[in-house]
Order: sequence, then structure tokens, then C-alpha cells
Amino acid sequence: MRTRPLKVALLGCGVVGSEVARIMTTHADDLTQRIGAPVELAGVAVRRPSKVREGIDPSLITTDATALLKRGDIDIAIEVIGGIEPARALITTAFEQGISVVSANKALLAQDGAALHAAAEAAGLDLYYEAAVAGAIPLVRPMRESLAGDKINRVMGIVNGTTNFILDKMDSTGAGYQEALDEATALGYAEADPTADVEGYDAAAKAAILAGIAFHTRVRLDDVSREGMTEVSAADFASAKRMGCTIKLLAILERAADGESVTARVHPAMIPLSHPLASVREAYNAVFVEAEAAGRLMFYGPGAGGAPTASAVLGDLVAVARNKLAEATGPGESAYTQLPVSPMGDVVTRYHISLDVADKPGVLAQVATTFAEHGVSIDTVRQQGKDGEASLVVVTHRAPDAALSGTVEALRKLDTVRGVASIMRVEGE
Repeated sequence: MRTRPLKVALLGCGVVGSEVARIMTTHADDLTQRIGAPVELAGVAVRRPSKVREGIDPSLITTDATALLKRGDIDIAIEVIGGIEPARALITTAFEQGISVVSANKALLAQDGAALHAAAEAAGLDLYYEAAVAGAIPLVRPMRESLAGDKINRVMGIVNGTTNFILDKMDSTGAGYQEALDEATALGYAEADPTADVEGYDAAAKAAILAGIAFHTRVRLDDVSREGMTEVSAADFASAKRMGCTIKLLAILERAADGESVTARVHPAMIPLSHPLASVREAYNAVFVEAEAAGRLMFYGPGAGGAPTASAVLGDLVAVARNKLAEATGPGESAYTQLPVSPMGDVVTRYHISLDVADKPGVLAQVATTFAEHGVSIDTVRQQGKDGEASLVVVTHRAPDAALSGTVEALRKLDTVRGVASIMRVEGE
């Protein structure tokens, strides 16, 4: 066994970074045995050096991350800063210094993953990022290694714990959106500004990363169609229950039937209670992968939090350290297919549409005609009327999203339609 330690620079020491440092210290002997050499925390780059960090030697703390990377003895950098800058510049500097990188930065990888992979490959170094998607759940490495010999056709998952907690509370207690959000905030599941979660930005970044791995093509954050969940209401859950469904914020990645393109999207959707994702509760994540040979696979577990995310970071650290000792690198970017990403309008899906309409003869026929004019077939209709007003709930058969969206816009223009109360896709059937 090698006795000279592999030296690690930790960039960022927040909730995740402090857990990484703690585990590296408390499990040092085990890590040595698993890797074949000791790993030593050689420096910790932070913004606020005066903050007390229990269990971390104060002499390791620095505010100059660039100098830490350039000091000449660092083997591996762990980046848990988040955001685009200075994380991008620091990872680039690490590669220039011959340092392999473990990152948990979903936003940066979704935006600039191709450039970072190219820089790592040019330098003959590793870029690992299991912790960037779904926290502790082993997902990235199984998809890009264990399933490397298979063909993945579809990935559908819950990849944001905050939104799943909110929707689960709305479903189980009948709470409204704001009430459930307030509870999530009080329990620490939601940030003071929950926009990145509830508007789907966080899930979209993860979707871009997973799509690139699943389909061996470059998918950027801008390629992912995104809709938030702030408009989901208690009435939507009531409708879902009547259909034997619940509502989840889903990331859905699909290969076209002809294999010539892919789609990537994030939006709330109704899914049948019989689907495995329907039973994912609280702040848990789960990802459903459909592969040609392996069939359907389910990955489930805690998707966030300091300790779970640190577990994924440490798993990458062990893999990268072993590669260092073997003077080898693990799998890099696989983008050989160069498939185009189709727009949301090309996606074939189903709609659940709630309309407020006038309660008079001929309304249903007029609505049905509008659907027919746009080439959309109706599956079921439910109508309730009282005192000159009525609600009409229509569930469609599968059709291109563009046709469904066009139908909704035409319905809004009908004199007999007083409003479109809600629109939601139906998935997972």
C-alpha cells in the first residue's frame, strides 16, 4: 500500500462541505483501506474564515482557493461551492494544475458540462459528479457505467425533494400550495427564496445532466422545457384522486421512437397511483429508468441534505483516488450520438383540462368540436352544473403537445368558456 497520502483540496465548506470534511476525518482508516493509500485534507477554501467549523483544523482554512490549487501538491479537488462562478474558474484551474475534480455542482454541469469534460479529457484527468443529481442515490455512475452496454430509452423521475415534500403534503392533508410551502420552509426543506425549486430550475439542471448521460448527446439547461408547480391547487389533487392519480413534479427524458432525436422536460403531471413514483413521499427522490435490455429500473433514496450528498461526494472521491493510483481515468463525456433536442411541441402526451363554462345546451358539443379541429381525441369528459355555471373536465388521448396547447388556446376564445381553470399533463401510464 502506498504511504504518501493523496492530498485533497476542499472548495466550499457549507452544509455539504463540512460533512465531507467530517467523514474524511472520522473514516480516514476505512478510506485508506478502500483506496489503497491515505487521503489527506490539505486545505479548505471558504468565504468566511472567521466562522467556527467544528472538527476542521483552523490552519487548513484559506480564502484563496486559487492559491490552494496552485500550491503544487494537490491531487484531487472537491468543489461544493455551487453556482457558476467562481466554481467554473476554479475547476478550470484545477485541470490546468493536473488536479482531478469531484463536483456536486448541477447548475454548472448543466450549463458548461461539455467544456469542462473537454478540459478534463485534454488534461487526462477525471471529472466526477454523482452528487450533482439526486443526492445520495447512486444514479450517475450506474447510468454511465453499469448501463453503458445498454440503450436507455426513457428516464422519468422526482429529482427535487422540496417540491416532492410540498406536493406530498397537498395530497395527504388537502393543504393548499402556500400552506404546504410554509411547512416545507419551517422544516428546512425549502430555502427562504424557493424559486429554483418550485419553478423547476433545479430539476431542469439535473434533467439536462441525466439526458446527456442517458442518450450520449449534449443536452444543455436551455434545451430542457421547464414549467413550475406554483399553480397546482387542491382542486387539481381532487381531480387527480377521482382519476386514481396523484401529482408529482417530474423530469422526463425520452428518446424519439425513430431514435433520431430526444426530448427533455420538467413539469407537474398526474401519474397513476399504481406507478412506483406515486408512492415516493416526503422529500425523497426517485428515478425510473427504462432500458432496452435491462428493462425498468428504479433508483430511490434521499435526494438532498448534508450527509446524503456528502456520501455521494465521498464515493466519487474513492473512485477518483483509485484512478490516480492506477494512473488511469474513469469514463468521461459520451456524446457521440449528437442527437438534436426536439421542442416541447413534439412531445406526445395527454392533457387533463378543467374548464369553467356556461351551463347551457350545446356547450359540450362546441368544446368537442374544438378538440376535433385540432386533431385531439377526447378520452373522458365529466360535467357538473349549477345556477347557470358549470365545470367541464376533459381528459384527452395522447397527442403532440403542440396540438394540445393549440386546443387550449382555441378553447380560451370560445364565448361559452369563461376560463381554463387548470391544465395538467397525464404521464406514467
